[in-house]
Amino acid sequence: MSQGSNFVDYVKICCRSGKGGAGSSHLHRDIRTSTGGPDGGDGGRGGHIILRGNSQFWTLLHLKYRKHIIAKDGEPGSSGTSSGKFGKDEILDVPLGTIAKDAETGEVLFEVTKEGETKILTSGGRGGLGNWHFKTPTLQTPRFAQPGESGKEQWMVLELKVLADVGLVGFPNAGKSTLLSVLSAAKPEIADYPFTTLVPNLGIVAYRGGKSFVMADIPGIIEGASKGKGLGFRFLRHIERNSVLLFMVPADTHRTIAEEYEILKTELRDYNPELMQKPHLLAITKSDMLDDELMAEMKKDIPAHVPSIFISSVAQKGLTELKDMLWESINAEA
Repeated sequence: MSQGSNFVDYVKICCRSGKGGAGSSHLHRDIRTSTGGPDGGDGGRGGHIILRGNSQFWTLLHLKYRKHIIAKDGEPGSSGTSSGKFGKDEILDVPLGTIAKDAETGEVLFEVTKEGETKILTSGGRGGLGNWHFKTPTLQTPRFAQPGESGKEQWMVLELKVLADVGLVGFPNAGKSTLLSVLSAAKPEIADYPFTTLVPNLGIVAYRGGKSFVMADIPGIIEGASKGKGLGFRFLRHIERNSVLLFMVPADTHRTIAEEYEILKTELRDYNPELMQKPHLLAITKSDMLDDELMAEMKKDIPAHVPSIFISSVAQKGLTELKDMLWESINAEA
């Protein structure tokens, strides 16, 4: 199975939390007591449905075919003021960067961003109170108790925004997949036509001294992506989480480098102006086809305010210097 068919960044699931156990209306009886007071215990809470961050997961694929998530009911209370057992929680491991939304309203409930972090997606019903809670000076032997609270049933949407240190931004065919395959152990699908990359590919890039950082090849954006054109919105969502953005413009672009960089920036700004606050770096790719004279000419056209570098993934040109630039930028940001 290719990574494309494995990568799932959106699932809609029906969550049913557990019903709370009923409180007990027991009256104390033993060999010496025939008319004791109330000693009915409380019902147990119904099971929650919980999301837990797990850094070993990169995708929501494992939830794609689990449409119904059901937690256990709480058990009823019993005599001797014994509480019923809580219903077993249903814990769903999710990748870091998962956002939970109410499917009906679209409201964002929370996001899971840390390893081992747990958040309740759908809470279980509370257990009913046993009859001993209702004893008063005038009502010594209440023969009633609370029923358990019903569990909740609701449709939820889970969306994944990829968490990475560096996001690669560029039009289709800018050489993003090739760069990722050369710098990391990732094996993205590479071909000489636009839209080869239909899902984000993640790779661990090894750096000096045993250090490393995560790079995400985000699918090529096209003019109009921020307005939902093409596959726009789903892909731009992943860029929000990257701490550094590496803009990639091929040396053989039919526009000027400055024009292409500005178009890419405009798409991101229209989608989310906050993306402009992230550090931007610019790589001119496929530069093995340039001689020194042509490179010097092209340098005049590069915006002065953005750190830039000429690279060639195929010829392994400028890649060490690129990694140095990225590492410095990531850590300046941190």
